[in-house]
Amino acid sequence: MFDNMLISAAAETADELSIGDAAITAIFGYSVVFAGLVILMIVLYITGAIFKSKDAKAKAAAEAAAKKSAPAEAAETKPELPLAPGSAGHVKLFDVPDKEAAMIMAIVADKMQKPLNELHFISIKEVK
Repeated sequence: MFDNMLISAAAETADELSIGDAAITAIFGYSVVFAGLVILMIVLYITGAIFKSKDAKAKAAAEAAAKKSAPAEAAETKPELPLAPGSAGHVKLFDVPDKEAAMIMAIVADKMQKPLNELHFISIKEVK
C-alpha cells in the first residue's frame, strides 16, 4: 500500500514538472555526479602521490644503507697483487663477480680475435 502511494506521488510530480524544471533537475543531477567523479579523481591522485613519496623514501634509505656498507666492503678487499706478464692493469668491477668478469673479457677477446693480454679493460659494470 505504501509503495502504491509513493508511485502515485512520483507520477503526479512527474506530470507537474515542466520542461524547464526537468532540465534544471537533470543538470543538477549531472553536476552532482560530475563533482563526485572529480572528488574521486583528486583522492586517487593524492593517494598515488603518497605512495610515490613512500617509495622514494624507501629507495633513498636503501641507497644510504648501501653507501654506509660500501666503505666497509672496500676495507675488506684483497691487497694488490703484482701484475702478470703482459697484462694491461687492473679492472674495476661494479656488482659483477670475478667469474662473470672473466667470462665477459674472454668473450670480448674472442669476438675481436685478439689475445686477452693485448686488450685493456678499465671497468666492468652490471647494467640494471
